[in-house]
Amino acid sequence: MRVSIVLCEHTLERYEDCQACAESVLTQSYENIELVLVADGNEAVCARFRDEYRDNPHVMIECNDTNVGLLESRNRGAKAASGDIVAFIDDDAIADTDWVTALVSSYESEDALAVGGQMTPAWIAGKPTFLPAEFYWLVGVTHEGFGPGGNKDVSGEVRNTFGSNLSFRRDIFLELGGFDTNIGGRQGDTNLQGGETELCARLGQQFNRQVFYNPQAKVAHKVFEYRTQLSWLIDRAFWQGYSKRGMETFTPDSSTEETAFLRVLLTQRLPQRVRHIFSHPSVYELVQLMTVFGFTLVVGLGYLYGIYKWGLRWRRKQNRVMIG
Repeated sequence: MRVSIVLCEHTLERYEDCQACAESVLTQSYENIELVLVADGNEAVCARFRDEYRDNPHVMIECNDTNVGLLESRNRGAKAASGDIVAFIDDDAIADTDWVTALVSSYESEDALAVGGQMTPAWIAGKPTFLPAEFYWLVGVTHEGFGPGGNKDVSGEVRNTFGSNLSFRRDIFLELGGFDTNIGGRQGDTNLQGGETELCARLGQQFNRQVFYNPQAKVAHKVFEYRTQLSWLIDRAFWQGYSKRGMETFTPDSSTEETAFLRVLLTQRLPQRVRHIFSHPSVYELVQLMTVFGFTLVVGLGYLYGIYKWGLRWRRKQNRVMIG
C-alpha cells in the first residue's frame, strides 16, 4: 500500500519548520511513501523545494501560480499524488517515526476509508501552567475528552481528527471532491475554520462511515510561544466557538460531536477536577478549574455570535432569492 503525504508551504518564514516536517516524513519506518510538497503562490519557496528535493525519488513538487490557500493546495497535492492513501500534515508538525505504519495498520485491519491519529504537544517555550488539558484543542493538540467514550488513548470511530493528522483512501478523497475551499483561508470567511470537519461529515453522509482514530499514529504539533499567551488563546476560543456554529451550517449533524465533548466535560472532567481540588488543594488546580469555566464561556460567546452572523447571512440569501 503506497502512501502519499501532502505538505504545503506558502512562506519562507516557516521554511525551516517545513524542512523539519519533511525530514520526519522522509525518515518514516514505513518505506513505500511519497512526499508531495506544494508551494502556495511563493516562487522563492518553490525554488527552495526544487533545489533541495527535485533529485529525491520519494518527493513530488507542485507549485501554485498564486496563493490559493491551504485547502485548495491540499486538494492539488492529493490530485497529483500517486499513493493508494493520501495523508495530510502541516509545516509546524513533526511526525513520529511509526506514524505512517500506524495509519496503514488501521486501513488493513479495519478496512477504513479514512484514518486519523493523535496530536501531541511540542511546547517550544514551555507548557503554560494555566492551560487545562481539556482545551488543548485550542493549540492543535488532542485534548482530554476526545476519542471513543471520551478517552483519547482508545481507538475507534470519531467524526474527525485534526487536519494535520488525517488521511483518506485517495479514490474516496477524490470522489468526495476534496476539501471545500469556501471554508477559511483566502476564500470565504477567514474566521471560519474546520475544513476537515466538513469533509469528514460528507464522508459520513455519502458512505455512512466515520474516521477511524488510531492514537498510536502520532504527530507532534509545535506550540510556539505566542500560542501560549492568554490573549491569543481567548481570541482563538471565541473564533473556534464561531466556527463550530458555522460548521453546523455546512454540516447540520456536526453538533453531535460537540455535544458529546461538552457532556464529557461537564459530567466527567469538571467533577474530577472539583474532587481533586478538595482532596489535594492547590493554587495550580484552582487556576486550571477557573480557566476551564472561562474558556467554556468564551467559546459559548463565539457560538452565540455565530448564530447571529450565520442567521444574518441566511436572511440576506433569502432576500436575494426573493428579489431575484
